[in-house]
Amino acid sequence: MTTSQIPKDSVAQAGVTADNIAQVRAFLVDLQARICQALEAQERDGGGDATFVPDDWERPEGGGGRSSVLSNGAVIEKAGVMFSHIHVHNLPASATVRHPNIAGRKAQAMGVSLVVHPKNPHVPTSHANVRLFVAEAEGEDPIWWFGGGFDLTPFYPVLADCVHWHQVCHDLCAPFGDEVYADFKQWCDEYFHLRHRDEQRGIGGLFYDDVNTDSRGWDFATCFRLMQAVGNGYLEGILPIFEARKDTPYTEAERAFQLYRRGRYVEYNLVYDRGTLFGLQSNGRIESILVSMPPLASWHYRFEPEPGTPEHELTHYYLKPRDWLSLSS
Repeated sequence: MTTSQIPKDSVAQAGVTADNIAQVRAFLVDLQARICQALEAQERDGGGDATFVPDDWERPEGGGGRSSVLSNGAVIEKAGVMFSHIHVHNLPASATVRHPNIAGRKAQAMGVSLVVHPKNPHVPTSHANVRLFVAEAEGEDPIWWFGGGFDLTPFYPVLADCVHWHQVCHDLCAPFGDEVYADFKQWCDEYFHLRHRDEQRGIGGLFYDDVNTDSRGWDFATCFRLMQAVGNGYLEGILPIFEARKDTPYTEAERAFQLYRRGRYVEYNLVYDRGTLFGLQSNGRIESILVSMPPLASWHYRFEPEPGTPEHELTHYYLKPRDWLSLSS
């Protein structure tokens, strides 16, 4: 459905209620559980027995969440799948600098975020996030928006996997308008860019923020359906790649390159990621904020892969924004 196809009364019905928020929270709690179950199944299929350990926590200002972490698996070296629903009394600069109209308001934010660092270098690292933000002031209408997306960071990419990943992105966006995939793909390419390296973090996917009636012309229910499509789409995208690559043999040299490239992941999360900055500036729970870090990473001074090697192909071909769907043949 394009913006022009939205019923005219949708904007008038674009408010947010306590029931709306409860429905979003219920979806997120279920999404976290389903993702953990699916990743544990990959562990079992790969001969491992590692499981997610839940860690429930509360926030002094109100709210809390559950951080579920799997460590030292046969297939997954580390994965964190986090649900949070927090209340913020004093919004940090990372929120108000982009939205001056919410300064002085109280807010609540909820979402599921995850990062999965597989052990096998032939299985990409993956990230996903879906979230709702609501800023409230007494006597005034709430200001709300949705955000989210998912992206893929391969070390030894396979073209078919890249096409599959973006096909899932395209298909889940299609019901919301012909332009949505292209918009959110470009946003992802621009957002997950290491400016100090002039390099993409991976092959992209989807990224969107500030999605609400003002930005897209969608009512709350439509924006929530997008959240559901993206949250469910992550598993549709990543599970076939796990199935195809988790048993691929690899060498110690390939493992070393994986750890080197993980260093780029750390750089991005600590320098640019807005979610990390929001968490740190809002007095967030540090263990949950930094759970996205890989258990092992490395840095090498002026490392340059040899031309003609898969390592060179990664940086000089795959880590460039591309129209992946045009390469499906």
